[in-house]
Amino acid sequence: MIDRYSLPEMASIWTEEAKLGRWHRVEVLALEAWESLGVVPPGSANALERVPTPSPEAVAAREALTDHDLAAFVDVLADATPAAAAWIHYGLTSSDVVDTALGVALAKAADLLATRTAALFETVKRRALDHRDTVMLGRTHGIWAEPTSFGLKLATWAFELARDHERLRKARRGVAVGKVSGAVGTYAHVPPQVEDYICRHLALSVEPASSQVTHRDRHAELVTTLAVVGGSIERFATEIRHLQRSEVGEVLEPFREGQKGSSSMPHKRNPIVSERMAGLARLLRGYAVAALENVALWHERDISHSSAERVIFADACTVLHYMLVSFERVVAGLTVNEKRMRNNLKATRGLVYSQAALLALARAGMPRGSAYAIVQRHAMTVWENGGELEELLADDPAVTLDRTELARCFQPERFLENAGVVFDRLEGLTLA
Repeated sequence: MIDRYSLPEMASIWTEEAKLGRWHRVEVLALEAWESLGVVPPGSANALERVPTPSPEAVAAREALTDHDLAAFVDVLADATPAAAAWIHYGLTSSDVVDTALGVALAKAADLLATRTAALFETVKRRALDHRDTVMLGRTHGIWAEPTSFGLKLATWAFELARDHERLRKARRGVAVGKVSGAVGTYAHVPPQVEDYICRHLALSVEPASSQVTHRDRHAELVTTLAVVGGSIERFATEIRHLQRSEVGEVLEPFREGQKGSSSMPHKRNPIVSERMAGLARLLRGYAVAALENVALWHERDISHSSAERVIFADACTVLHYMLVSFERVVAGLTVNEKRMRNNLKATRGLVYSQAALLALARAGMPRGSAYAIVQRHAMTVWENGGELEELLADDPAVTLDRTELARCFQPERFLENAGVVFDRLEGLTLA
């Protein structure tokens, strides 16, 4: 991933040095396991552990000859450890090392993503509870609907993030696996005890029936989960983008001193981070497609997945990490313009209270169809000619509601009388 969207905590997992370090660790553990079985000379594992991990440059230079990165790594490692050279990679195939080390990397990345998702959840939850009574327009199809609260809007985000957190935890369990079962998964040259030893020391589960690889449905589940979490952030960001439009002006992204919204128009204050979230979510969906395509490999294995995976795992994890960190800052620093929310609600001229008026007429004994027709006729008049819906209904002789009862239909707070249950649920929600 380009530096612009890479944050150090995640980027460090995916460096070439970190990858080779994981490969080195698997090879050391393999020798330790073989030593415990009395197969290789004592001290071989210790000798291998003491040598520095081969540098990316050294491995790349050898790969220019071998045209195989893991084989090049083993060659360089063996050259540096003459005492144990005969036993390095003993009984193993490349994927025993590569896929097991990949399980370690993906587990670590998933843990970091779950932590950042939990942090975003807590920020959204806090702001939702702060704004539980901040009344605003609800909109469906982009058109005025009924009053809601900004806190209720944010509560839907919080519950979605809680689901995302659980999805990440589940996907993490799926990819935190290793396999050390040989060229076609038969344990022909390496007994299950070696696999058990390595995976136990790396805190991985064992792939119960591997071929030459751990199976890519696991990885597809993780990457599609990252795309789902990215889709959640995109949903939240799209809401901010709409609410920040000049004609709406209800919510604004943070805008620090010295920031410029445009190189040419000094007045601009654009929702650039939210727009960035939308773009990066598209990347995640693309990575998810590639991960799904990687599930179907030929027979025990081919390498059609390999080239794609060199890109998609690191990039998908890095992109989502950036999104989670960046969007948390947005939510924490949102400017909520409550006055503009109230003014926009008044600007509907009472149209958003149409259902309340309809139901009040029905309760008073008017057939629902007749009540709908009356309210709709006056609503269309307001749309086309202005005026206030409440006044038009009050002046209609067919409407028998008294002024007090009619006025109650047009109070925004009454629409939130039962919404407290959502905040009770939210207050009790904690992430495992």
